[in-house]
Amino acid sequence: MRFRRCSILFLEPRASLSFDLTAMADGGDGLREVVQWWALAPHLEAPVQVDEAEAALLGRVSPGRWRDMATLAEPDRGHVTRLIDVGLLVDEGAPGAPGSRDEAQRQAHWYPAAALLHRQSRWSGEDSAAAMEARRLFTARDLREQLGPPAPEIVERGHGDPIALPQGPAAQAIAGNRRVTCRNFDTQRSLSPAQLSALLAATVMAHARVEAEPGVAFLKKAVPSGGALHAAESYLLVQRVDGIDPGLYHYRPLEHALVAMPCPPMEGLAKRLLAGQHWFADAPVHLLLTVRYARAFWKYRNHPKAYRAALLDLGHISQAMFTAAGEQGLGAYVTAAINEVDIEQALGLEPLAEGPLLACGAGWRGAAQVTPELDPLAVVWPG
Repeated sequence: MRFRRCSILFLEPRASLSFDLTAMADGGDGLREVVQWWALAPHLEAPVQVDEAEAALLGRVSPGRWRDMATLAEPDRGHVTRLIDVGLLVDEGAPGAPGSRDEAQRQAHWYPAAALLHRQSRWSGEDSAAAMEARRLFTARDLREQLGPPAPEIVERGHGDPIALPQGPAAQAIAGNRRVTCRNFDTQRSLSPAQLSALLAATVMAHARVEAEPGVAFLKKAVPSGGALHAAESYLLVQRVDGIDPGLYHYRPLEHALVAMPCPPMEGLAKRLLAGQHWFADAPVHLLLTVRYARAFWKYRNHPKAYRAALLDLGHISQAMFTAAGEQGLGAYVTAAINEVDIEQALGLEPLAEGPLLACGAGWRGAAQVTPELDPLAVVWPG
């Protein structure tokens, strides 16, 4: 049997304190500190506790070259067997996960720290709205009482008197725009296909394709993208669009078309994918934005800025959604508080090959502001 170490691995010593009556009887303070080693690998869902011998062995095994078990001393063979069982070492001949997940990670060319952040920051089955209410972190008063005041909303730097800038029509137009995140969607009104088409054309549609070299093609969209790679992928959760059945769809940007996908039961699906944010779940259409990392990191391999660029790409799309929705008199939202694991399962994704990072959506506003919205200029809710 041949094996090698997983491609990305971090070892963390964690200290924990416990009360020990015996230590107090011996004249101490009664506190006993225990240091344990934990292995964190992005292709695994959770950290794995290892002992000192296993930690040392992991440090000696190459992530690139396969090694024969027969070359090991007898005591190390038992450690290797357990480390293969928990996924930190990969058996060359073993099919399926975790080896396949490690291989997907290798093919995507992740920067190691970014890969670990991505894996460990994903949610599954979270209800963020209920959690905020339970912890009394829902209103501004709640936040102030529980957390104290935040850092100041502005900071002043530099020297001398400020140089005032003119506030002409352009500045006033921006100040009076309708970019107010919608948390009160009309559950009775649907979007027309033309409205949905306009939203997608302004955000994720490919308006041109250029093949710069054989097998090297780039898309031209209405939003910018790091390296012109446009690695974002778009999936729609349709709830109320005239003539389109409710369900999950994959968007094809060159064809400007939707293709139906297998879909879990629709009841409560939007709320679950949006981590309990019921004020967004009522939107008639949701855009679930993922990144195909093999494309995003093709040019920027193992690069410390590549993951940041991927996040920025989705930010451009979400801002374009607000603009396009406002032009049609619609409300819009964007959120990163999503249940990534639930979305991955619904779409059949391997998270280190392609994973969701944001959701945004649009629709008609409701007649009443049931959930508070930040609208100090009263452009949406007069008075």
